[in-house]
Amino acid sequence: MKVAFIGLGVMGYPMAGHLASAGHDVTVYNRTSSKVESWKGQYQGQVASTPAEAVKDADFIFACVGNDDHLREITLGENGAFSACRQGSVFVDHTSASANIAEELYRKSSSKGFSFLDAPVSGGQVGAEKGTLTIMVGGDQAAYDRAEPLMRVYGKSISLMGGAGSGQLTKMVNQICIAGIVQSLAEGLNFAESVGLDGMAVVDVISKGAAQSWQMEQRSATMLKGEYNFGFAVDWMRKDLANAIAQAKLCEAPVPLTELVDTFYADVQAMGGNRWDTSSLLARLKAQKTNQCG
Repeated sequence: MKVAFIGLGVMGYPMAGHLASAGHDVTVYNRTSSKVESWKGQYQGQVASTPAEAVKDADFIFACVGNDDHLREITLGENGAFSACRQGSVFVDHTSASANIAEELYRKSSSKGFSFLDAPVSGGQVGAEKGTLTIMVGGDQAAYDRAEPLMRVYGKSISLMGGAGSGQLTKMVNQICIAGIVQSLAEGLNFAESVGLDGMAVVDVISKGAAQSWQMEQRSATMLKGEYNFGFAVDWMRKDLANAIAQAKLCEAPVPLTELVDTFYADVQAMGGNRWDTSSLLARLKAQKTNQCG
């Protein structure tokens, strides 16, 4: 297939690489030219100077950028992709964005004769590199059926959740759940160390029971070591939580714990942890601790 990929960040870079390695004819675009040159040196593919140039002959277009504003820029801005997408093509957006922009881009693509799927992902940089992402998709069944085999190249679990915007809404549920789990894990580990327990020994025991979670398995060891300079950044999490909280207010679905944890992430940002992994909630607790108990 002729494929375009827009956005070569920590997620998009390996995702586009998987498509190229699978034998697809891939053209990439990224605002930062150094990323493009690095990608081209590692994989087979072409480079475009604008989103419009990247998509002009593509059967499938994939995007993974930062937020609503970035997504609107690469689709509807000057030399944006939507000005050049050919009829019958499928645009798959992997950005974690709002449901509103997903619905807007779905309508605009339909009027121009091509399809749009909102398809945010979960699994982080490691999942993107290993090709084991979870992908939550919103849009039409026919477009999904056409794009699913290509997403399968880097996705382990892929599901159509409903119409336009449903992928983004599902990602919001994902982030709401993660926020509570990470805060609970941070509190548990902080408590364990405060009362004199061996944190890793505690994790080894409770991870075999009902307390087990992906966060515990993947992040407890680095949390206990105070290592946070990797993974899903706090800035990104706050962006995602802002979308979830705003949507929750629109539909009158209370998310008090999510709102509280969002303020905790604001504290982490104030500590200089904007790019720390989301598990850095433990660093906040350690910074606030004034005495030991036992």
